[in-house]
Amino acid sequence: MLAITNGTIIDGRGGDPRPAMTLLIEDERITALGRHDEVAIPRGTQVIDALGGSILPGLIDTHVHFVLEYPDILRGLLTPPSLRLLQAIPRMQATLDAGVTTVRDAGGAPAGLKMAVEQGIIAGPRMQVAISLISQTGGHGDGFYPCCADIGFFGISFTDVPNGVADGIDEVRKAVREILRAGADWIKLATTGGVLSTSDAPTSSQLTVEEIATAVYEAAAQEKRCMAHAQGTQGIKNALQAGVASIEHGFYLTGELIDMMLSQGTYLVPTLIAPLSVVQFSQAHPDLLPPMMATKAVSVIEAHQKSFRMAVEAGVKIAMGTDSGVGRHGENGKELQLMVENGMTSMQAIQASTSQAAQLLHLEATLGTLEVGKLADVIIVNGDVLNDIGKIADPANIQLVLKAGRAAKNLLEVPRIGGAPEQKGSY
Repeated sequence: MLAITNGTIIDGRGGDPRPAMTLLIEDERITALGRHDEVAIPRGTQVIDALGGSILPGLIDTHVHFVLEYPDILRGLLTPPSLRLLQAIPRMQATLDAGVTTVRDAGGAPAGLKMAVEQGIIAGPRMQVAISLISQTGGHGDGFYPCCADIGFFGISFTDVPNGVADGIDEVRKAVREILRAGADWIKLATTGGVLSTSDAPTSSQLTVEEIATAVYEAAAQEKRCMAHAQGTQGIKNALQAGVASIEHGFYLTGELIDMMLSQGTYLVPTLIAPLSVVQFSQAHPDLLPPMMATKAVSVIEAHQKSFRMAVEAGVKIAMGTDSGVGRHGENGKELQLMVENGMTSMQAIQASTSQAAQLLHLEATLGTLEVGKLADVIIVNGDVLNDIGKIADPANIQLVLKAGRAAKNLLEVPRIGGAPEQKGSY
């Protein structure tokens, strides 16, 4: 049994923070939560002193790519698939270290990576996976490059990651079924062009409404849902008309699209950090990123941030997502800082990263808030995150990360009741 004491609870539900709280955990679940004088700590319980820090639910990032890190195409061409998969392991640990205990991998990672975490073979956040990206020929997910070589989606080549290039209703139907057969929890569709593709613009629309609707139908038949890489206005509208569950990126939203999202309950996963990461990479490595990609990244930033502010003001459901892999893994907390800089309160950003994200992933029964009976995904952040959301942006401030009651990261001393303190990180 474990007790966390002397911290301020921010439970993910949007209520006022509660200082001087104690959280009691037995096995995987929260068994008690209250003021320090209300919770009896059983003899022999390990006690962690939060030192006045903020106690939050584990963060949920609904858009990552573990088998990618930065758009370095040459490095990808020189990396064997087996090595690429192993490279995901430290990225997953870095994500845990940033306080993220659950993710949706939005393309590239085979189901085996998720299974390895579930079986305890490697450390990582719990995962939902999209595996592949369904794209039309010449679309955002088509790996055919101007040199006339098909290197796959961002150079990814795993035998258990099906090729997602599909044209027409029948090909889309087959692609969805193959991806579901490979173990996907989500079907991801490229309904617009993108920043990191070679032959399109973020504003271009891709896949027809009928093709998207076919994917939505086939996914629903297996009790799964669709997410849409959707940046340009028409492609977003097509995805909404077809019934996707979430719009990823949403660079060019309009009042009409926001009204559609509100009426349908569609989520926006904004990934504000993604184009900024591409610009940063292009400035540091102008020889590695094609200039057209850098130009596209710069061109979308202002519209992206404006669209996000419109969505926040209108009350669109928003779930945190970083597109980590486009940038560095382990910097997930920076997305919260960007959301606050672009119109959210700190509490709204925390909810988008906990309870709202859990609802998008249909995990709200067990995750996303600190409540008795829920899984003990808990983080302790050094300082007051509501007054300074930037605290959560620096992984060094994440003092403790519990995933289902077990420490994935521990920078706090864990004393034994009636005994000497253990070394840091030992719990």
